[in-house]
Amino acid sequence: MKPEIDKVYGGRYRLKTRIAIGGMGEVWQAHDEVILRDVAIKILKPEYMGDPGFLERFRTEARHAAMVDHEGIANVFDYGEDSGSAFLVMELVPGDSLAKILEHEKRLPGERVMDVVAQTARALHEAHVAGLVHRDVKPGNLLITPNGQVKITDFGIARVADQVSLTATGQVMGTVQYLAPEQATGKPATPSTDIYSLGIVAYEALSGARPFTGETQMAIAMSQINDAPAPLPADVPADIAALVMSCLAKKPAGRPDSALDLAEKAEALSGSNPRRSTNTRVMTSAVPRVTEETTVIATPTTTPTDKPPVIWPWIATIALMLLVAAGILVAMLNAKPQPTPTPSPTQTQTVTPTPTVTPTPTPTDPTTVTVLSSDIFGMSLDAATTYLQGLGLVVLPQPGLVLPASDPRLNTVYDASPLGTLHVGDAINVTFYDLDPTANNGGN
Repeated sequence: MKPEIDKVYGGRYRLKTRIAIGGMGEVWQAHDEVILRDVAIKILKPEYMGDPGFLERFRTEARHAAMVDHEGIANVFDYGEDSGSAFLVMELVPGDSLAKILEHEKRLPGERVMDVVAQTARALHEAHVAGLVHRDVKPGNLLITPNGQVKITDFGIARVADQVSLTATGQVMGTVQYLAPEQATGKPATPSTDIYSLGIVAYEALSGARPFTGETQMAIAMSQINDAPAPLPADVPADIAALVMSCLAKKPAGRPDSALDLAEKAEALSGSNPRRSTNTRVMTSAVPRVTEETTVIATPTTTPTDKPPVIWPWIATIALMLLVAAGILVAMLNAKPQPTPTPSPTQTQTVTPTPTVTPTPTPTDPTTVTVLSSDIFGMSLDAATTYLQGLGLVVLPQPGLVLPASDPRLNTVYDASPLGTLHVGDAINVTFYDLDPTANNGGN
């Protein structure tokens, strides 16, 4: 049935107001007539009910979001399939998404961004401990309540580390503007992947723009893989810029060790006492944080024009020296070349800096191309074939699920293998929705 005001789902959830419309469905505010509370209900679009992939992904979101009980993750209360619709019942979170906040405010102060990062990272840490990687951290999936509490939503493409993924090997999942380099090349997502995406979110909130752009999805993905982000604006404090840039290291080893590590560093820079729960139980008030003496700052290579001098306790100075020495030792052991200094003397660098231009793994071999799911999924078969052949690939069309002639998805690509980095001349299987053979004669 079509979602409308006063429609009842699951015999208890009466729709009140539509909140948003997304690619897979609609989100409504509803009233639970059994226990008398308002909830948010996400309803899958009817046209996807017949697609096993979409339906399973919807069910997976319910299971994954229910795996972690934490104040920073929106609770899932119920899941059901009723009258030709599938629905997910969640906690109704007041406030706006970070995406909407950025639409209005463009840029946020550094301390406020660090508070958002700290809360998000702590919630992600609990998911990571449970073996769950979100894989789609972005402003639209971070809800901010009126009192500043962050709640993560949409675990629809999350990956459980010890379970088989819903996607084929090499298939890229996530929003390309926030994809980590390893995601963009089809490699498995890890907790460090979420850290990178959160770093993109922080960069965008601090600067008012995303660090990597392009005219196509592929161009953006290639920029994620190869390009260094531009320095953050000069008015962003150097220590905050250093932490954010460390999250954007191309190699996971250059990023914070864990989401918990990132949370603690961001808390030290937030200038407030952010929420910090001692367990994974849902909490309604903040737990006071013990102030830490040591904060995360830029490496000692900053120029005199970066910031006025600051007097640090001698313990912090020793800790910094040890940190720098450890970074150098790790770099030597990994045999990484020293990066060429960037032209800007004010750019803050992290302990394990990224070169301005990161070469591809085989710089002398220009015969590789990168194909992402977002490049071709949803295209017509003809358009996808033309695009892929233009990259020098051999296209092998694969008829997939059969649909009636009236279905708008007919001849649309919905799967492909392999994806990621391919060599020119490689074959790629492209699966499309095929015409039901019974459609021409009216069926049997």
